[in-house]
This record gives sequence, C-alpha cells and structure tokens, in this order.
Amino acid sequence: MEPLSDVRRRRLERFAPLLLRDEPVVVMVGARTVGKSTLLARLGATAGCEVVDLDDVTVRRLVAADLAAVIDRPRPVLVDEFQHVPELLDAIKSSLNRDGGPGQFLLTGSTRYDALPRAAQSLTGRVHVVPVWPLSQGELAGVDEDFLATLLEAPDRLAQVDGVTPRLEYIERVLAGGLPAVLRRRPGPARARWFADYVALVVNHDVRALRDVRHAQLMTDLLRRLAAQTAQLLNMSRASREVGLDTATGETYVRLLEAVFLIHRIPAWGTTLASRVTKQPKAHLVDTGLGAWLLGLSPESISPTNPSAATEFGHLVETFVVNEVLKQASWLDRPLMFGHYRTADGEEVDLVIEDERGGIHAIEVKAGSTYRSEDVRGLAQLRNRLGPRFRSGVLMYLGDTAGRVGDRLHLVPLRRLWEGRAPLEAEPVT
Repeated sequence: MEPLSDVRRRRLERFAPLLLRDEPVVVMVGARTVGKSTLLARLGATAGCEVVDLDDVTVRRLVAADLAAVIDRPRPVLVDEFQHVPELLDAIKSSLNRDGGPGQFLLTGSTRYDALPRAAQSLTGRVHVVPVWPLSQGELAGVDEDFLATLLEAPDRLAQVDGVTPRLEYIERVLAGGLPAVLRRRPGPARARWFADYVALVVNHDVRALRDVRHAQLMTDLLRRLAAQTAQLLNMSRASREVGLDTATGETYVRLLEAVFLIHRIPAWGTTLASRVTKQPKAHLVDTGLGAWLLGLSPESISPTNPSAATEFGHLVETFVVNEVLKQASWLDRPLMFGHYRTADGEEVDLVIEDERGGIHAIEVKAGSTYRSEDVRGLAQLRNRLGPRFRSGVLMYLGDTAGRVGDRLHLVPLRRLWEGRAPLEAEPVT
C-alpha cells in the first residue's frame, strides 16, 4: 500500500464523498501503485467501514462464494480491486434495483471499467468512473496546481509565471514520471529493477486475469515499441510487425495494455472540419518514467550530440504535458473532451480540449528552450479555421519567457503546469 501525497489525499478525500452524495456507485480506476488502496483505507477509517480487499486471494474466494456477504454490509460498501470478482457487479445491480439511492458502493480497480465483459451491461447509468493517475507534478511539489482551470477560464493569466527552471530539472522530472513507489528509489539501477518487476507483474498477472495471453514476452516487446511511438500517430501494423505479431493480434494486445493502464490513446479531433483531417489516434504511455525506462533514456543520454535520444525525449515531453493536463482534468469534474488535430497537409496541434460550451482550447508542445514564430503555426491555423469558437492556444516549451504571441495565442514555460498557486502548508511528500 503506497503513501499518498498530502495534496492528493486532500483532493480525493474531498472528491470521493462528494460524488457519493449524488452517485449510487463510484469506481476509482488507475494503474497499480498510484494510491487507490491507500485512499480507500483512509476513507474506510473515516467512515468506520471495513474495506473488502479482493487482492487477497482468500478474501476473493470467500466473496465469490457468498456475494451477499458484501452486498448486505452497511453503506457505503468499500471494495478494493473489484475486477477480481466481476460477478460482484451483477450483485450490485440487483441491490440497486431494490434501492437505487446515492452513496452505496465505492470500488477501486487496476483494470479499466469498460474492459470487463460484465461491466457494460451491469451498471450503465448508475456508476461514475473516476480515473486515478500517477502523481502530478503539483502533488509532488505540494502545490494545488491550476493550469487547466486557468487555461479554460482566464488564459491571459498563464503568462504570470516568474523564475528560471534549468533544462536539467525538466529532463529529470520527465524521466522520473509520477509512480509513487519508483520515486522513492534512487535514479539508476534501483528504478530500472522496479520498472522491470512492475511490467512483469502487470503483464503476467493483470493482463492474464483478463485474457489468456500465450506470448507475454511479445506483449512486453510491443509495449516497448509503443514507447518508441509515444505522442505519435498509432501505427498498429508497423508496431505489430516489428515484434512478430499480425495486426489483429497486435490490436488485441494494445487494448489489453490500455485495460491495465500502461498506455492510453488520444483520439483524433476535428474529423468533420475537413476531409484531410487524420482519423488515427495518438498513443501515449500512462507514465513518462515508465516510457524513459522502456526507451533506455537517462539525463546523460539526452544531448544535441545524440539526436535519436533527443527526438525520443521530445516525444516524452509531449506525453508528459498531455498526462499532466489529464490529471488536472480528473479533479475539475467538468465534461471536457480531449483529442489531437492533424491534417494531411502538416497542420498539427498536440492536444485539443473542447469544453462543455463547445469552446476550443489547444496546446502545442516543444522540447526546445527558444521560441520561433513557426512553432505556433498549427495553433494559428486551427484558430483561423475555427474563428470565435477558438478560445485559447498555448505553446508550452522548456524556456523561461512567457507572454502573448498572437491573437489568443500564448507562450508558456512548461513549469506553469505546476506553478501558479502558492504551496500548501502540507506534510512532505513521501
């Protein structure tokens, strides 16, 4: 059970009970070791409820043999790693047919809710799914960051950032990622061993709990190829071919890697704007620390004299920004849609955010430390295509200067993702 940062604890301890006031069932899902079990234990202690831990094999067998013993507990019922007994969802549905009031079940799982075959038909319309990501940079720094909220409501304020961040600090943050257990280890061999064991556990345990995979090593090889494609259009045929799989099997394996939170996809956005807009999604690693390990990147290897490593780092920086924005979105509790925009003519925007009013906010990411006017070309073209519907565009980079660079276009240092509010008076992050 991993310790939580104080910022995350405060957020989720506030957020989960608030959701339970309105929702019959809340499901928190995310990768292993991101702190779901710790949070559930703290919530259980506060509410005076015992957590049903289905990661314990003995408990799992007892629950599978007598589902009523769980369903008939005092509310709220707290269940950890619910995916181990998917039949529990049917039992919850039956219980809700009798009493569909809010605040009844809080579940956590290390498998995507919609990846379970029973989930779609069991609790549709009665469950709210909350993603739990690896720790954000704000959570690591003890800061309640507000980048996304500011982008949506007052983008001109994004230029209000001072100070200087050395490039090496940016590199170290991107290569470290946000998985709590690995961050407590020293960079180098200790972290590499942890990532190797982590991938082996997830592939051999969590994936096989979903589907009997004959070639676990090929799945690991495919994950490594996807790391090389992070922040790029997902080319399934090429990635599958390079590890010796046919495309259909490769697609199945990718869906399984998504289901256990090793990768995620950002869909294409704007396909109705023009016929030449790509429909392919982009693939991203869920954690850039994992991506750096899979690619063999280190601070020492990222230099202008190593163009291959510099290119891979550039893709990881984009994944880093996308992931940080999605982390902030997970606690905003607003119905936002995310995508990427790319045309056959080379127009490209790394992340497009559509708010609940149809307004468009766009982010382009560059791993360089200097600004060039051509860096905002894709943002400007999307702005011109959308007109007043385009609310704001941001170019994030590894430099230090911030400011307006065009109509509704802003240059923002990468550190603005986690800077912008005063640090909380909080216990140190462990």
